[in-house]
Amino acid sequence: MSTMSPEVVRRVIEQVVREVATRQQPNGAAGASPGVDGIFADMDSAIVAADAAWRSYMDCSMKDRARFVQTIRDVALKPENLEHMAREAVEQTGMGNVLDKIAKNRAAAELTPGTEDLITEAWSGDDGLTTIEISPYGVIGAITPTTNPTETVINNAIGMLAAGNSVVFSPHPRATKITHWLIRELNRALVAAGAPANLIVTVQNPSIENTNAMMSHKLVRLLVATGGPGIVNAVLSSGKKAIGAGAGNPPALVDATANIEKAARDIVLGSSFDNNLPCTSEKEVIALDAITDLLKFEMVKNGAYELRDPALIDKLVALVVNGRHAVTDWVGKDASVILEAIGVLAPAGTRLIIAEVPFEHPFVRVELMMPILAIVRAATLDQAMDWAVIAEHGNRHTATMHSSDVNALTKMAKRIQTTIFVKNGPSYAGIGIGGEGYGTFTIAGPTGEGLTSARHFARRRRCVLVGGLNVR
Repeated sequence: MSTMSPEVVRRVIEQVVREVATRQQPNGAAGASPGVDGIFADMDSAIVAADAAWRSYMDCSMKDRARFVQTIRDVALKPENLEHMAREAVEQTGMGNVLDKIAKNRAAAELTPGTEDLITEAWSGDDGLTTIEISPYGVIGAITPTTNPTETVINNAIGMLAAGNSVVFSPHPRATKITHWLIRELNRALVAAGAPANLIVTVQNPSIENTNAMMSHKLVRLLVATGGPGIVNAVLSSGKKAIGAGAGNPPALVDATANIEKAARDIVLGSSFDNNLPCTSEKEVIALDAITDLLKFEMVKNGAYELRDPALIDKLVALVVNGRHAVTDWVGKDASVILEAIGVLAPAGTRLIIAEVPFEHPFVRVELMMPILAIVRAATLDQAMDWAVIAEHGNRHTATMHSSDVNALTKMAKRIQTTIFVKNGPSYAGIGIGGEGYGTFTIAGPTGEGLTSARHFARRRRCVLVGGLNVR
């Protein structure tokens, strides 16, 4: 007489749970629409399926979780997938450039922490042993931006599944097609690796109504929003636990002790990265008067184009700024395309438009998210620091500084209070690209988590054993 192994039994049970999850509500009432590879007709069905997947996922081991996380990395890192995600994101959203998006997707797959981020704390004494374990919330609702559509899905999926959750994504409508493609690819690979179906889900037609339904759904226990202040304020007003990754207007400060040649190169690279779409990218430069001319000269050598004609600068303002906001049609466009629109033929290799302007100028105060960078002269270092703090708008997101003066760097870091402060490097070093440390595309300044990882998508639970396992 033969018997089935525990592993076979577990897989049979998982398959039954998957089939049931696509047919009925948790209480057994029929009505949920079936999904295909994680894509559902309505938000309620998606969340119900994700909840059933999470409950099955709780029976998986930490080794299983690590294997599933690696599956996500493997899918994202296939050369053909990196190329496809980058090209389709640029084509569908009309923003960014292919090479930098490939780099961003690779960074999301390689630099996002997995299960190793989940550290158990423990202490013992005469009364026994206490541990702090990191446990999942359950279903997480994640809102993703049009600026980093696939990068955010990869980054969040790795962290959220590593922490033991399932996730329902609410993608930006302009990035629906490529987001759906990625979620399907991830679901197929995860199921093939033995994971419960529907750990990563979304809806067929993303909309404000579907996002609102997700935020209010009783089965969603944590909300994570990556986007502007509007969506962050919405999740913070939901009544649920929320992580908000909001806007930034990062200043780059350059003092007289900096390596000007390197600073210029780093600023051009950071500010032009994916056409300035990342909220971490340098949005304005405040430089000491004594080195401003040399800085601009070196920036032009590294791919910047300087607009000097006040009339052309005014024309550019009229094109890309609307009051206190950037004109959406120009967000993430190539520098050459923007220059052409004001009648300027850009030299080959132009990555960034620079213009020296007064501190009160719109290019300083408005987060443009396009390759246009204001240069402001400051008479003193204290003035430069004051202006940098004002220009950052209190977002506490990102700032950079180029200096050889440790005391100046320290003073600026204390004054600016940003989540990321990069010293003597391009801004993207702060998210692990060319800098030490892990990466993320959900930088939670408003809610204080900072650079999010698996541990931020989990709850801290205290487990107490009374009178035992103290062996000291």
